[in-house]
This record gives sequence, structure tokens and C-alpha cells, in this order.
Amino acid sequence: MGNDQYSKSTTRGILIFAGILIIAFVLPDLWAYFKPEEPVKISMWNDRLESEFNRLERNAGNNNPYRDKANKYSRPPAKFDPNKYTLEEWMALGLSEKQAAVILKFSRYGIRSNDYLKRIFVIDEKLFALIKDSTMYSDTQKEYQSEKITFDMPKITLVDINMATEEELQQVKGVGPFFAKQIVKYRDALGGFHDERQLLKVWKVDEEKFAAWKPYIYTSGEIKKLSLNLASLEELEAHPLISWNLANSIVKLRLQNGPFKRIEDVKRSALMNEQLFEELKWYLSVKE
Repeated sequence: MGNDQYSKSTTRGILIFAGILIIAFVLPDLWAYFKPEEPVKISMWNDRLESEFNRLERNAGNNNPYRDKANKYSRPPAKFDPNKYTLEEWMALGLSEKQAAVILKFSRYGIRSNDYLKRIFVIDEKLFALIKDSTMYSDTQKEYQSEKITFDMPKITLVDINMATEEELQQVKGVGPFFAKQIVKYRDALGGFHDERQLLKVWKVDEEKFAAWKPYIYTSGEIKKLSLNLASLEELEAHPLISWNLANSIVKLRLQNGPFKRIEDVKRSALMNEQLFEELKWYLSVKE
């Protein structure tokens, strides 16, 4: 009987002791499991790290080939003289290598002011707005250019490319008989130039030649227009910007729907896209 009583007490003690051990070892793990996690804090973040992070973020945006083209230009890092800027420095502002090369050609003759800089055709309004307050022109440069224009350079004669004859076009340095003939031929077929850059559509004329001619040419006068309601298929097709298929489409639209009310109505043709219309609209009318 005594042995039985002792056996039960011993068993109970063992169980209690085992329970204490279980609680001691398991409870901390359970607490750690169910305890909510505290947010991670970066204690070493400082102004230097923030500045470096922002720099890397900006560089990542600048190197992204899919970024918005409207934001492709950069502001000059400091005041600069456009006559002394290198090809690489112009490209750093967002210009292509060819565009930068065009500006360098103008700088050989001397860029005297922002008004002159703005006339260079590869500098559009967005780029000019970014750089106009950073440009500077040395007094030496201004005096040199003034003297050069007054004493060394012959008087510049501007040539109207819409009205000039072949002989008059040859007064522009670099045009010559060949290009004068090609310009007149394309001008007559086109109906006149509404913009000097249309010379780039003339056979064999490239950006380099156009850049050399640009300071000496301008456009004026009326442009010969085609009537969408009166022109025949042959007359429409003869225009350099109108293919036979487009001419045929215009005539069919006129027959099916009656006279055109606005020149924009020609966009109902499946062959007329927005870019072509912007080029062609200068040469169309709805005259009856």
C-alpha cells in the first residue's frame, strides 16, 4: 500500500516537472511567433545618401530610351558662349550628332545674339526656352563680328525661293546650276514652297546643304492650289504629294458624296493620314 502511494506521488511530480520544462522551452517560441513585427528602420540614412539616391534616380531617367521625347532636352549646367560649345556639349543638351554639327557650322560665321541663335532651324522652341537665359556673348566676339560684317563680308542678298529664277537662285553660295534647276522643277510641280525646309524634298539636297543655304533664302508669294472639286484625276496625280491611288480616291469621294465643303473632308479617304494632310493642306482648296 505504501509503495503504491509513493509511486503515485512520484509520477505526479514527474508530470509537473515535465510540464514546467515544456512551458519554459515552448512559450518563448509561441510568443515570438504571434508577436507583431516592428517596421524596419534605416538608421544610417542621411543627407548624403539621399542626395546620391536622387542623382541615381535622375540618371536612370535620363538613360531611359523610352522616356517622353518632349522632355529630351537638358538645361545647360552653367552660362556658356554658343560660339565655343563643342559637339559633345551640344549633344549633352539633347541634340543629335547631326543637329549639333549643324550648329557648329553656324558658329564658324559667328552667333552674335539669341535672336540669331533662335534662327538656327535645329534649335526648336523647347530647347531655346531652356538655353536662352544661359547664353552669353563676349564683347570681343561682338566687336569682331561687327568689324567682319562691316569691312570683310559682302552684303548678303536674300533670295525668295518661290519667285527666283534659276539664275537668281545661283546667287546663293553652294546652289549652282544643277540645284537651281532641281529647285525650280520641284517648286513648279509643288505649286510653291510654304516653308524653306521643303527644299529637303528636292533631289540630292541634304541637311548640310540646307544649313548652308538657310541664312540666304526666304519664301513669299501665293501658293498655287488644287481644287478638290474641279481638279481632274490627272491634275491631282501630277502633284508630287499625291499618288495615283490617292487621286483616284479623291475623285471617287467627290462623285459619291458631292462637292467637298472643307479641305478637311479629304481625310475621309482611307489613303489620307494626318501627316500627309498636314503637308498637303497648303495646296488644296474647295473652290467650285
